[in-house]
Amino acid sequence: MASVKTPRRYDSTRRRELASQGRELILREARRMFLAEGYAATTIGSIAAASGVSVETVYKSFGNKTGLLRAMAEEAMAGPGPIPTMRRSDEMAARETDPHRIVRNWAQFASEVTPRIGPVILLIQSVVGTSPEIADLRAELDADRLARMAHQARFLQERGYLRPDVTEIEARDVMWAYTDPGLYEMLVLRQNWTLSRFERFLGDALAAALLSPK
Repeated sequence: MASVKTPRRYDSTRRRELASQGRELILREARRMFLAEGYAATTIGSIAAASGVSVETVYKSFGNKTGLLRAMAEEAMAGPGPIPTMRRSDEMAARETDPHRIVRNWAQFASEVTPRIGPVILLIQSVVGTSPEIADLRAELDADRLARMAHQARFLQERGYLRPDVTEIEARDVMWAYTDPGLYEMLVLRQNWTLSRFERFLGDALAAALLSPK
C-alpha cells in the first residue's frame, strides 16, 4: 500500500520573520538616505534599490515617503532595546518612590530616545511646508509627545511629588519644552555636548523646575 504524504504545513511564522526583516532593512536604508541626501532627493525607487526590494514592496509596506517618515518616527520612539522605552519608563516610575530619582531616570530615557527621534523630527520640520500630509504628521508627533508629558505630569501630581507652586499643566508644559528635539540639536549637535552631559542637564533642570529640593 502506497504511503500517503502529509501536506507540508505553511510556515507563516517564518514568513512573518522575513517580512519583519525586510521592513527593518527598508527603514534603515530610508533613514540613512533621507538624512544623508535629503528628503526631496531621496525617492522610493532609490530606497527600494538600496534595500534590494521592489518599488511595489516599499509602497505596499509604507504607502509613500510620508508613511516612511511616520514609521521611522515610531521605530525611533520605541527606543534601542527589545522592550519599548515608554514601557520601561512606566514600570520604573511604578516601583520607584524617590521623585528625584524618577525624574532623573526620565531624563535618562529621554536621552536614549532623543538621538534616535531628534534627527527624524528635524528632517520632518525642514520639509513641513512641502505638503499638508507632512504638516499633519509633524502636528501628530507633537501631540503625541504632549500627551506623553501629560501622562507623566499626572503621575507626579497624583503621587504628590510636584512642588506646591507647580500645577499639573505647568509640569506638562515644562517637560514638553525640555524634551523638544530642538534642545538636543542646540546643545548636542551644535554645541558638541556629550550625551551624558545633556542627560545630567536635563535631569537637573527637570528636578529644579518640578520638585521640592531634597
